Amino acid sequence: MATLKFSRCPYWVCLAVACCSPLRLAAGDGQVTLIHIGDLHGHLVPRPQLRDAASDHGKMVGGLAYVYDQISKIRRAHPNSLLINTGDTIQGSAEALFSRGEALIEILNEFKIDAFAPGNWDFLYGTDHFIRLFAGETPKANWHAVAANLYYATLYEFPATPYADKAGQRVLPPYLIYQVGDVKVGLIGLTAERGPKALSPMVMEGFYLTTGQDELPNAIDLLRNQEQVDLVVLLSERGLANNLALVETFPGVDIVLSSDMHEETYQALVAETGTILVEEGQDGTLVGELTVRVEDKKITDWQWQAHRISVDNNVPHPKIAAKIDAIRRPFIKGEGFKPHVNPINGAVLRTPVDIIIGHTRIPLHRSNFSDAERAPAVIEGTSHNFLTDAFRAACQADVGVIRGFRYGTHIAPGPIRLEDIYHYIPIGPQIACGLISGDDLKLQLERSAQAVLSQWVGAWGGGWLPAFSGLTYALDPYNEFGLRTSRIRVNGELMDHEKMYRVAGYWYVDEPSQINRHPALEIKVLRDKDAGIVDATEVVAYYLQTLPGHLVTPSLGRVKLLQPLPKPIWKNREIQPLRGAVRVDYGGD
Repeated sequence: MATLKFSRCPYWVCLAVACCSPLRLAAGDGQVTLIHIGDLHGHLVPRPQLRDAASDHGKMVGGLAYVYDQISKIRRAHPNSLLINTGDTIQGSAEALFSRGEALIEILNEFKIDAFAPGNWDFLYGTDHFIRLFAGETPKANWHAVAANLYYATLYEFPATPYADKAGQRVLPPYLIYQVGDVKVGLIGLTAERGPKALSPMVMEGFYLTTGQDELPNAIDLLRNQEQVDLVVLLSERGLANNLALVETFPGVDIVLSSDMHEETYQALVAETGTILVEEGQDGTLVGELTVRVEDKKITDWQWQAHRISVDNNVPHPKIAAKIDAIRRPFIKGEGFKPHVNPINGAVLRTPVDIIIGHTRIPLHRSNFSDAERAPAVIEGTSHNFLTDAFRAACQADVGVIRGFRYGTHIAPGPIRLEDIYHYIPIGPQIACGLISGDDLKLQLERSAQAVLSQWVGAWGGGWLPAFSGLTYALDPYNEFGLRTSRIRVNGELMDHEKMYRVAGYWYVDEPSQINRHPALEIKVLRDKDAGIVDATEVVAYYLQTLPGHLVTPSLGRVKLLQPLPKPIWKNREIQPLRGAVRVDYGGD
């Protein structure tokens, strides 16, 4: 790839120039290849592919050393290229959690990333740490972070902001400009307008996020008419559905490199405006390659390929593999293992993460497409049901509950290792039991269904339906708010709306009166025998030890869909319906 040179610039814009000859900023025609990664979620090594009906079912996929191999292949074939990362990178594993994301920084700094749009989970370790990693003159990550919709909060948004002297300023540049060969490329960054919702709102202390609906058209206008770029690319961790709605509302974007929803676009999605949109699944299991021909500031030809990263298609790059081994050494069995303190709740990891803590008879994951016969990911998954069973058992509660988060891993039938649980719970919650009324449980169900299935994509809450143990219900995805859920049963009996039920779920010290971010009464936080802090991963490990043969087989069918989810709007299978739960007349097709 060509050498990058940077010019000095105001905080709100940064100019980067790729050049093999004397510096030139003239617009022109030519070919550019965009290499896209996103939603890595802390995954360092390969994991199995267990999605139902997947052509590579059972294969080992992903792994950053293998990802680097694919990127190198594309760079060799296309020297005029840019490598883009669209967020949710430094969260999702034990190594990421206990290093506060710096394990991923150390590895990915070798990748020479040209631009990075942060994801909501990249804020996990607090705003001060985010600034150290991604902002300022000398960030630890050399990824060139951009986000037009991320600001230092004013006293109005955050009365106790620690950044009062920067109130209203952007945390990161809104865009970058690269000269790639003869093509001048403008890259606009957007991050999700929510922080990591499963945690305390204090995680985002001093930051303020917008939807990007004001910033995007302004950036398009500036890049097109003032900077005279040839190609406008949006790097956005706002999800494929939201990004589609954005570019159909605000024309002028040529390409969207998207993350957040973990959709897999083997066929690039083309909006009504002609904008090309792509997304790369999760865990580093896909790398995107989009090559475009630009003439007179328009794309005249393009080729897209989504590369499955696997031990069959790729070989691990020796340098990256060695770095991964060195980073994992203090976490796994052997002389290099050492205890680690959880930076979120203070619990201590005293056990290697690669130890076997139990077994499963069935695949554990939540990633099936919306047309799956059983357990579409947006509705239900074996991994989440398994976790709620553990929480419920630990509290001897009526109901166990967990948010419907998107990240996680796939566990094949056979051994379950502690690190697998950290892929599901890498955010430092504790588990508590408390009383919640049946009426409030019903309200939770309706609110979550609205946030997942609303016809207005802008109302989506950023997750999927929560999972429950001990609670079952029927769901009509097309009904209006308040009427989507019915036949709610707790332990086989119709739910009594006036009864108080004992519920087990996530608890954080910053919100001591809430379980799973909902108010509860008579809360009791689980502790060890010495009244010490117990991380949720330990609760799950203990649960496995209590089972006969340490064997788990979580049940499915806790949510009964009364009508199938909508068909895809494009040529790809979808996870979360991209237009929401809208009834569509398909003319018998």
